[in-house]
Amino acid sequence: MLATNKALVKVARLYRTAQADLLGALGLHPGQDVLLWTLARQPDGTLISELASRLGVEQPTVTRSLSRLDSGGWFIREPVPGDRRATRIRLTDKGRAIIPDIEETWRALAETATEGMTPDQESQLISLLEKVRGNLLTVADDTE
Repeated sequence: MLATNKALVKVARLYRTAQADLLGALGLHPGQDVLLWTLARQPDGTLISELASRLGVEQPTVTRSLSRLDSGGWFIREPVPGDRRATRIRLTDKGRAIIPDIEETWRALAETATEGMTPDQESQLISLLEKVRGNLLTVADDTE
């Protein structure tokens, strides 16, 4: 069991580091890519509460992430008519333009991680990782 633990920790840490390096070239941090990509799926924008629900996180988490992205010009905040407390978030042209780069980064990272694997091995890896995730859901809260 110690070897399994060690392997999972090492892979998770290295994946996150590689992800941060690749996203850093785009001016993003891990997590910000998913937030922008999710926003791109909503061409008319979305409420912060809806975005939080789609991401499987709490509203304050989305608010903090948006605050960190605020200066990048990736999105705009719009008031919602009839609800002074609600804010609609909509990608700017700059935000929409980076989505293909985000997807390319994801593709490159996945290809690097699975280099040398046959399609069957890659499929088996996905299946095993989903099994691990399911097992871990018994002790951790994750809605992804």
